[in-house]
Amino acid sequence: MFRDLNNTRRVVQVAQAAEPNRAERALQASPAPAGALPLLASLAVPLAVLSWLALWPAEARAQAAVAEQVVVTGSVVQRRVEEAPFAIGVVDADDLRSAGPQINLSESLVRVPGLVINNRSNYAQDLQISSRGFGARANFGVRGLRLYADGIPASGPDGQGQVSHFDLMGAQRVEVLRGPFSVLYGNSSGGVISLVGAPLDKAEMGAGIDVGSFGLRQLRASVTAPLGEGFGMRLGASAMAIDGFRPQSEAERKVAHLTLGWQNATDRVRVVVNHFDQPALDPLGLSRAQFETDPYGVAPVATQFNVRKEATQLQAGVSWRHLFVSGALRESQVAAYTGDRSVTQWLAIAPGTQANARHGGGVIDFDRSYSGVDARLRWSLGPVDLLTGLALDRQHDDRRGYANFTGTGASQVVGVTGSLRRQEDNHADSRDVYAQAEWSPVEPLMLSLGVRTGRVAMRSEDAYLSNGDDSGRVDYDYSNPVAGLRWTLLRSRAESLQLHASVARGFEAPSLGELAYRGDGTGGFNTALKPQRSRQGEIGLKWRRADLAVDVVAFQARVSDEIATLTNAGGRSSFQNVADTTRRGVELAMGWQPAAGLRGQLAVSTLNARYGNAFLTCSGIPCTVPSTPVAAGNRIAGTQSGSAWAELAWKSAGQGEFAVEWRAVARTAANDTNTEFAPGYGLAALRWSRDLALGAGWKAELLVRVDNLFDRVHAASLIVNDANGRFYETGAPRNGLVALRLTGWP
Repeated sequence: MFRDLNNTRRVVQVAQAAEPNRAERALQASPAPAGALPLLASLAVPLAVLSWLALWPAEARAQAAVAEQVVVTGSVVQRRVEEAPFAIGVVDADDLRSAGPQINLSESLVRVPGLVINNRSNYAQDLQISSRGFGARANFGVRGLRLYADGIPASGPDGQGQVSHFDLMGAQRVEVLRGPFSVLYGNSSGGVISLVGAPLDKAEMGAGIDVGSFGLRQLRASVTAPLGEGFGMRLGASAMAIDGFRPQSEAERKVAHLTLGWQNATDRVRVVVNHFDQPALDPLGLSRAQFETDPYGVAPVATQFNVRKEATQLQAGVSWRHLFVSGALRESQVAAYTGDRSVTQWLAIAPGTQANARHGGGVIDFDRSYSGVDARLRWSLGPVDLLTGLALDRQHDDRRGYANFTGTGASQVVGVTGSLRRQEDNHADSRDVYAQAEWSPVEPLMLSLGVRTGRVAMRSEDAYLSNGDDSGRVDYDYSNPVAGLRWTLLRSRAESLQLHASVARGFEAPSLGELAYRGDGTGGFNTALKPQRSRQGEIGLKWRRADLAVDVVAFQARVSDEIATLTNAGGRSSFQNVADTTRRGVELAMGWQPAAGLRGQLAVSTLNARYGNAFLTCSGIPCTVPSTPVAAGNRIAGTQSGSAWAELAWKSAGQGEFAVEWRAVARTAANDTNTEFAPGYGLAALRWSRDLALGAGWKAELLVRVDNLFDRVHAASLIVNDANGRFYETGAPRNGLVALRLTGWP
């Protein structure tokens, strides 16, 4: 379907791939950083390990072989991971399954270096995801990254997205591009998370059950069937419920996915439909005093107002890829999607606070419709591969706000939907054109150049005018170039070594929520708010050997017009552009298989994310004029100096696979003033898994996990810059999981 891989894969052809790429999988599945040590000190141990591995006897190395791993994210044509001139990681289906019940990306993507993905243990809020510090300030939704599931965007034109509907059980792999080093994607600075669905060429039925601590139970079922004549389908569904380890944290989730496919020698069509329904209670964050005295407790206002959220989504998309048998035009691809998402959220806002006439109420209620199309053409112009494209995305929110109470005095009831307090139509549209070329002028070198230019237009039409007219519109234009270089220093049947360097410009628009209100209290959009723009660069090394896969990358990003809080009063938050910021660090990912059945994985990263200038912000409610100083050099809220993840696994044909995992995170800034930090922590986990042949083509997969083995109290995530000071979201105590999955075909 793609161009001949013999022409595109300029890497080592490894000998006898006896077992699927365990070292490469180990590498690509690694995560983020280690501590506040200086850069050289942070790399001393990993480099010492690499030096020792280089001396490992050749006889031992020959016992294992690294199979190739191909990615499609970021490049003009599909490439092996080590061929990409930028940092990219992959988590495959095996690691997705072994990491947990396949409910949240946080189970498995902790393996990807540079990526911080925290489970809030609160299904009323999305996962907290950041890449190299981008997105760390988001208190809800995912900011700073582009999200895709089977080619369908999960990010809106204003840059916000969610991952709760991702079909991890039907995924072949998840690819993570760190940084804006490809023009194939739009409004983001931190990179791309892309889920790639499994192929439809194998007839298989599956059923599973997961039972875990804190009342976790999940049922799942799927069927994949080739239908003949090039057609295939997959239908999957799951139902999950959990009581939670904190009061007011119960949740349910029901998800259904349908994939239909057809392909022949020149065409491939794929249709994806999914539905998501999730009601969840919200225990809210804890103050520092609450976290220290009762970390598994709940904020009293959470139960008083019965804080909760209900979310549903229905989405459909289609992609069509066509190959041309001759001529310069080699391939065309069109992807289109549409969907609807509804969210109602009851907040813990006192009725007295809502007495302010301009307050939007304590209940958020919106219905969102969205759609888009991305069309691409790939050309082969002699030694140059060129991809050109056009992308259009739109989002329309019918947004309402209500009081979260009815009645007065003794008859007052809170935590319910009361009178209307806000009604708007919010719109966001983006239009982009882009081109990216890859060229090998001489055999050791590959050069990548591209540019993406576009416009994001956002507007609001206010229909609730008793508290003023907040209508308005703002447009942002951008042009982002990118350049990358890969240099192959060594290529043989046994080993390859490649260097890469990339530079790019990133763009991140304010969200519709950040534009909603002006800082001076007058009506209308905050048209003074500018987008964040970044200049980023990285340089890295990718080394592959029969038993070893290593990626090391150093990066730096300079951001202008960073966005931060300006005012917070009367239920309205406004935002401002503040100091320039700098993010820099080093990321190491390594997979090692010294002998058959034994493998190790390691990921170590450092991050230094700081404000370059002093500015004033708000630190409480109400705040009509920012008065709290943020000093130059302060750490950006939500970031830490480093984290690390490691795994050692041993697999026996008769005993299954035993593994120990370890994750460590340095202390994390809770606010921009750096007066509050979540303590650092280290967590251990054990797991055992085994496949059992049941006969007649059926098998059972059994997984047993124990996480937080030593029962450490820790703040797994933060509500950064929370005006009420409830920053801390406690991580789960020691917990266990037993998962059983049956697969086969009658």
